[in-house]
Amino acid sequence: MAKYRVTLTADERNALEKLVSVGKAAARKLTHGRILLLADTADGQEYRDDQIVRALGTSLRSVARIRQRFVTEGLDAALNPKPQPARPDKIKIKGDLEQHFIRLACSEPPEGRDHWTLQLLADELVVLGLVASLSTETVRQALKKMTFARGL
Repeated sequence: MAKYRVTLTADERNALEKLVSVGKAAARKLTHGRILLLADTADGQEYRDDQIVRALGTSLRSVARIRQRFVTEGLDAALNPKPQPARPDKIKIKGDLEQHFIRLACSEPPEGRDHWTLQLLADELVVLGLVASLSTETVRQALKKMTFARGL
């Protein structure tokens, strides 16, 4: 794996030193700033990756990743984490299925039951053929995000 050399300009170094000394930022951002300051080769006092790991309590992979992001993408990219991509395929209960689900949850429970359980709701949606399989956790999350009052 190629090792990326971090060379900070005077302005970048001052900005990072200020960021770290004030300490009013996310812990990850502060750690990334400290990694960059220790990895800087401009002053001739570059720390090795294993020394940075011991000093900051992070991993070798994190140090390598921060070095690479700084060299290839710049200071802002190295300090700030990449946003997580949206995961719309993870949401199983949406659209028409959500409407069926609300109707089912608001209806009377099966005979011999006082109320709908998460497992009963999941099983009923499978029996109706609306989904192939559904976990109780998915049902719980769908109920949690809905803002409706039973019986209205």
